[in-house]
Amino acid sequence: MKGMMSYDLMETIRNTNEWMGASARAMASYPVWGLTPHPMFKLLSAWGRVTERSFARMVIKPDWGIRSIPGVDGRDHTVEVETLLDKPFGSLVHFKVQGRAQMARRVLLVAPMSGHYATLLRSTVASLLPDCEVYVTDWHNARDIPVSEGKFDIEDYTLYLVDFMRFLGPDINVIAVCQPAPLTLAATAYLAAEDPAAQPRTLTLIGGPIDPDAAATEVTDFGRRVTMGQLEQLVIQRVGFKYKGAGRMVYPGLMQLASFISMNMEKHADAFQKKIVSEAKGEGSEHDHHNVFYDEYLSVMDMTAEFYLSTVDRIFKGLEIAQNRFTIEGKRIDIGKITSVAVHTVEGGNDDISAPGQCVAALKLLTGLPEAKKAQHLEPGAGHYGIFAGSSWRKNIRPLILDFIDANAPEAPKGSRKPPVRAA
Repeated sequence: MKGMMSYDLMETIRNTNEWMGASARAMASYPVWGLTPHPMFKLLSAWGRVTERSFARMVIKPDWGIRSIPGVDGRDHTVEVETLLDKPFGSLVHFKVQGRAQMARRVLLVAPMSGHYATLLRSTVASLLPDCEVYVTDWHNARDIPVSEGKFDIEDYTLYLVDFMRFLGPDINVIAVCQPAPLTLAATAYLAAEDPAAQPRTLTLIGGPIDPDAAATEVTDFGRRVTMGQLEQLVIQRVGFKYKGAGRMVYPGLMQLASFISMNMEKHADAFQKKIVSEAKGEGSEHDHHNVFYDEYLSVMDMTAEFYLSTVDRIFKGLEIAQNRFTIEGKRIDIGKITSVAVHTVEGGNDDISAPGQCVAALKLLTGLPEAKKAQHLEPGAGHYGIFAGSSWRKNIRPLILDFIDANAPEAPKGSRKPPVRAA
């Protein structure tokens, strides 16, 4: 009960701040204040609008917002997001482009489960759609999953990836972004041993902590300082009475958001101050840079406690992937079993989440893979976000990955490939 009350207290604080923002906006916007044209009222109204919107976003799942893409035929093609596999803790979704034959390049984007929704990869998806058939792992918010659905830890996560890869077939090209990189590598190794015919064609790992000890960051330092008992006591709570997952043990998204913001507090405080002044001057807009970024950044989801704790314990502290000791249901998953999947690692020179050296460590573990099937890229000056969604991704990394996919593809067959059948 204590955990549930703590969870509900956080939600109460969030809801109160949203209400305060709405109240300030409403009161300061009364026409009567036009008789007393004091800048205080405009500032109060602007503060209210920004505050209300910000705290409301924290419990809203963003929409993908990809309505159409231009085609080579000169027409715009509408995009439909369809669910191919729907499982309790995550779904496999497909961005179906209407009026276009299936593309030869088929890409599975493995989205992070690290506090944000898969829509964090919106711009990544949009940039790949004109040239690829795109599939994404859409993880569900733990607070909305009933306790009756059972646990979900890193072993379950890995087996979900195995199921998704099997479903999509061996001509899929997998791109794992950040947190899922080590588990995607493990899923590929699992298939290499258990079902070689279902292995993906290529695997690209972007900014992931394959070996967290290869280069220290604030994230890895925190993992070393805190014990598992302290971590469980400090951050794990039970979902409150308001949601379907009431009673489930989770690492709350609001707590993760607080951690994200604290890492760059001055930057965020300056951004909100400028936004409030801009709104007070009448220069703000619905889809300006601030709103576009923070509508996504502030939208957070809960992770199951067992997933969060097993990630810290086994990936960061135990280094099970880095030392090739990862197991699923007691059976060791040998990364050296990967012998035919081309693997590419991408790192950002200024990445302060997964520093250079952490991701490229995957290549040393691939003892059974020929050197000709290994590739690596370090993007100078790029931060963590930039290597999968920023200018570095658009200008340099995306073309490299497409070339890598093409270099490892067999000669394209005539005609288009039939899409996978949607699961019932």
